[in-house]
This record gives sequence, C-alpha cells and structure tokens, in this order.
Amino acid sequence: MSRLAAITGASGFLGRTLAIALADAGFAVRALVRRPPVAGAWGEAPVETVTGDLADPLALDRLADGAEVVVHVAGAVKAKSEAAFMSVNADGARAMAESAARAGARMVLVSSLSAREPRLSPYAASKRAGEAAAQAVLGERVSVVRPPAIYGPGDSATLDLFRAAAFSPVLPIPDSPSARLALVFVDDAAAAIVDLARASQGPGPFTIGGARPQGYSWDEIAHALAEAASRRPRLVHIPPRALLIAGEVADRLQKFTDRPSMFTSGKAREMLHPNWSCDPADEPRGERAAPINLTEGFSRTLTWYRRHAWRV
Repeated sequence: MSRLAAITGASGFLGRTLAIALADAGFAVRALVRRPPVAGAWGEAPVETVTGDLADPLALDRLADGAEVVVHVAGAVKAKSEAAFMSVNADGARAMAESAARAGARMVLVSSLSAREPRLSPYAASKRAGEAAAQAVLGERVSVVRPPAIYGPGDSATLDLFRAAAFSPVLPIPDSPSARLALVFVDDAAAAIVDLARASQGPGPFTIGGARPQGYSWDEIAHALAEAASRRPRLVHIPPRALLIAGEVADRLQKFTDRPSMFTSGKAREMLHPNWSCDPADEPRGERAAPINLTEGFSRTLTWYRRHAWRV
C-alpha cells in the first residue's frame, strides 16, 4: 500500500509541482482544494481531493486522516493587513498542525526564507509566527523548510519581471549592489521538500539554495532575465529611499482600494535586505539531480509563458 501524503496549497504554483513530485516519489496524494480542480490540474498524477479551507477543521481532519505526512504549502503572499496575513499564515498553520497531531502524522511546513527576518514585513512576521504555531503543537514532528524566492513555469508572481525584460527599454532594479538573493527553480524546491516528506530529518529550519546558495546580485538577476528574453534593456538602479517611498505609496493605495497588493513597504524592505543567501549545510538530505541554473531556469520559464499565451 502506498504511503499517504496530504498536501495543502496543491492548486498553487509550488503546490501543483509538489503534488506531482510526491506522486512520482511513490506517495498516494490527497489535496485540500477550495473548489473542484480543473481536469489535468496535476497532469497524470492520481490526486484525491478534499474540499475545504484552512478555516474548516473538519476538512483538515479529513485531509490528514490516515496520512503519514502532511505537507503544508498553503499561505497568503499578499493581504490587506497584518491581521489578514496572520489569519492565514499563522492561524492556518496552527489549525493544520492540530489536525496532523490528531491523525498522528508528521508535518512538513513550507515557510519562507523571509521568516528569518520577521521584523521586515507583515508577511515575514506571519510566516515566522506560523512556524512557531506549528512547532507548539507538534514539536519535533514538524520539519520547517524556508525556501527563498521560487520561480518557474506557471509562476504569476514573477510574470511582470519577465514582461519588463521582454518589452520595456529599461529594467528597474534596487540600487543595492551588496544584496544577495538565492533563487530556486520550482522543480528543485519540490524535490527537496519531497526528501523531507519521505522521512523526518529533524525540525530544521531547512533552506533550499538552488544552483547558487550564496545568491545573486540584482544586476545578475536582471542580466539573466534579459538574456532569456534575448534583449538588452538598460538597467535603472532605484535608490533605496525611492523604493521605500514607493512602498509607502502602495500601502496607501491598498487601503484606499481595499485590494491587497504584492508590492508594499514591507516588500520594499525585503527587497533591500542585503542577505537572502542560504547555507548549503541547511539543505534537506537526499539524492537529487543537480539544481537548474538561473539562465536555464529563466529560459524554461519564459518558454512556458509563451507556450501558454501569457503575453510575454
């Protein structure tokens, strides 16, 4: 009989890839969904579904029932307020951990590298609070993994960056030459998380550094984007103060429109933080293929966007 892995967030960018990777690794997969999935949502992978959300404890109990491991991916990346972030990323993690505990399951909590610096933004604070909430319930039966920025086919969050590289004569980036950002291709992130699902490796936190754990400069990222798009836009370096002011303006606009935005003052502070690198010693153990480098990863991502008519 196949081992059962339950997963939240399986309809999202990372979650779709992860559900398929878990099935490929030999797990029976059960996913929490808010609505019936579209046909082929997980390719050919046989995924059982439970309808509900993180605020529905009965649905979470049905999801975790009989599972060896619960992989908690679901979370909010944008929200109208800190309280809204906490409701999903902290309270949701606690609720999922409580259901996992009742089912006798282990948990892999997919957090964020930003949780390392919880004072930078409401998002970062909520991810750190989610880690603490899950650990308070499950102790060492939860493994926390903090991936850096994840990119790849199907990612809507980085779509605007690719569009700017493909169409704009200029490419604005933060004027923060010492900053280093690790980036990981979605398949590589999924493979590392599967290693944690296979067997407990301790509480962590673990990181996933991708092809260059020490990270890239903003200039290197911009040049790789331009190379993937076969263009040479002029790089425009945005002074830190200007970026912070833009974030404050975005905050006010968000309050006025009552619509959550990806770019906020908190996100500006995250972008200016100098150290989003990863320590290879903190990666999950496992025999995995060599990680996809940035040039190849950006090329694959752009090809996918164009193949699926995402206007890039």
